[in-house]
Formats: sequence, C-alpha cells, structure tokens
Amino acid sequence: MTLVIAHRGASAAAAENTLPAFRLARELGADWVELDARRSRDGVVVVSHDACLPDGRMIGQTDGADLPESMPSLAEALEECDPMGVNIEIKNLPEEPDYDSDHAVSEAVAGLVQAYLGVERALVTSFNIDALDRIKFVDPTIPCGWLTFDMGDPASAVGRAVAHGMSSINPYDTTVDAAFVRRAHDAGLEVHVWTVDETDRMTRLFEFGVDGIITNVPDVGRALIDHLVS
Repeated sequence: MTLVIAHRGASAAAAENTLPAFRLARELGADWVELDARRSRDGVVVVSHDACLPDGRMIGQTDGADLPESMPSLAEALEECDPMGVNIEIKNLPEEPDYDSDHAVSEAVAGLVQAYLGVERALVTSFNIDALDRIKFVDPTIPCGWLTFDMGDPASAVGRAVAHGMSSINPYDTTVDAAFVRRAHDAGLEVHVWTVDETDRMTRLFEFGVDGIITNVPDVGRALIDHLVS
C-alpha cells in the first residue's frame, strides 16, 4: 500500500509546518504527515523548515517562548497529528547556521518519539546521516530514513542506507525509476518519494511500488491512491 504523506502538512492549502496544516492533512485523508524539526536555544524542539525567522533571528539562538505563536513545538505537532504517522525530518546540516555537531536535536527527537508516537507511527529522516546515527544510538528501534537529493550511484546510495541501519531511503522524485525501487526493496528498504503533486507522476510511482508519496496536496493523493487500489 502506498502511503499519502502530507508535506509539511496540507501545505498547498494552509501555512506549512503549522497545527492548522497538520489538522487539515488529517481531514483530507493523509496517512502520514512530514514535518521539519529544529532546536531552540533553550532546547525546545520546534517545527520549522528554515533556520532563521523572517525577522532574521536564528531559531537556535532564540528561546522557545520567544518564537512566533504560529510555530508549534514538536510535542504539540505530534499531539495534533494523532492518529497519523509522522515523518520527522531533522534539520542539522554542517552548512546551516544552527548546525550542532553534538546532534542534541536528534537526542531530543528520539525522546519525543518515545513519549508521543512509538515506533509504529514514526519515521525520522535527515539529509545528514550522522544525525540519524545518533537516533539509532539513543534508540535502535526507531525507524530512520536517509533523505537524498542527488543520490549519485543508486547501488552505493542503497548500500549506504543499509550499512547505517536505515528502514527507508527517501529520494527526490526525479531520481526515482522502477529499477531503483526494486533495488531498494531487494535490500529491505522502503522508498518514500518527495515532493510529488502531479497525478500522472503519482500514478507512475504507484506503479513502481513506492511505499510513500510525499505531497503538498494530500487530498489529490488520497483520491488518486483510493482510485488506483479500487
């Protein structure tokens, strides 16, 4: 079964990474929500794609209480997403201004997964596989997925994901074909593809047998997947 995963919530119809976007995703039939996690100065994990606020303040240098009301904590987001599954993307790349080589955000995310989700409803992803290694160190049972943009050699990408104990590989849409999906599945990896809004491409990915389609329009994805499986 191909999951419909709402990218930052129902982000085509509501402000991304907000509680209304997560609520709407559930109402529109999403199976899962994908969201972004960063850490404030005082250690609160919040949901934000960008490292800085529109006024220029860096989230990592701002206390949680001083962040905008529209920016939920991860705990609030996880409560709002119930009973959907949640793909938590950890934002902690070396080139970002709030990069933390100790990966404290990973440790905090692992604790929140344990408290609010459980492993059945959780997938933690990142472009930084070191951040995922820290999740696996804290709790090896938490499913993790490596995000890729330009994966290079598909065999090497799959091999790296397997070597690091990943449950999935989450590639950018244009890098995915049927052969890649077969290769990943043969290695025991799920494939969750981002970010896909066109029905023709969703149909092709469904035919390839992908495990999840990450989309800004979960209502479109829900209607299409239900039609294809009927």
